[in-house]
Amino acid sequence: MSYQIAIDGPAGAGKSTIAKLVSKELGFVYVDTGAMYRAMALNCLNNGIDKNDEESVVALCEKTDVSIKYIDGEQAVFLNGENVNGLIRTPEVGNVASSISVYGKVREKLVSLQQSLAVSENVVMGGRDIGSVVLPNADLKIYLDADVNVRAKRRFDELVQKGEAPSFDTILEEMKERDYRDTHRDNSPLVRVPDAVYVDSSYMTIEEVKDAISEEFRKLGK
Repeated sequence: MSYQIAIDGPAGAGKSTIAKLVSKELGFVYVDTGAMYRAMALNCLNNGIDKNDEESVVALCEKTDVSIKYIDGEQAVFLNGENVNGLIRTPEVGNVASSISVYGKVREKLVSLQQSLAVSENVVMGGRDIGSVVLPNADLKIYLDADVNVRAKRRFDELVQKGEAPSFDTILEEMKERDYRDTHRDNSPLVRVPDAVYVDSSYMTIEEVKDAISEEFRKLGK
């Protein structure tokens, strides 16, 4: 029997970082569902597909292979056989991913893959609809949140460290728009399910958040 931890929350809350650390501590497999949507978004950009053209996005999606493999214990996302881990973390890809993730056929394809991964492995899965749609019977559900200004500053600092010269105001506005899209879409919107443990990471260190979630799992006695 496999164990499942679902971590949902808005962009920039730290889901990927925390899910990686928790999975390492507990010896679980980490699944970053957002990376799968980003890979699909990258394919749209590479093929010149308008993110607002649902018919074209869905048609491309049906011909696209997105898979996850584990290399030296780390998740690698493959797009049509190519490892695209180093190409999917740009703000442009993130915005396209947010737009195309509202399309039911896109979600249907990726959710099916995510669920199959969780059947045979102990997983920590991060995303926006994990506790509500992908793994509704997860052993532990976490809603990881943070103030939008804090989240924008984290993203700003991340891009500066990469040598870029971002605009904080632009990042903040994009994050607010993304929050609105994610929480108001018709298909699998971001919601805080009633049985999720709420964790506000605004003024917590990464280590403190990781410890808090790991402790919640241990409380289950599993």
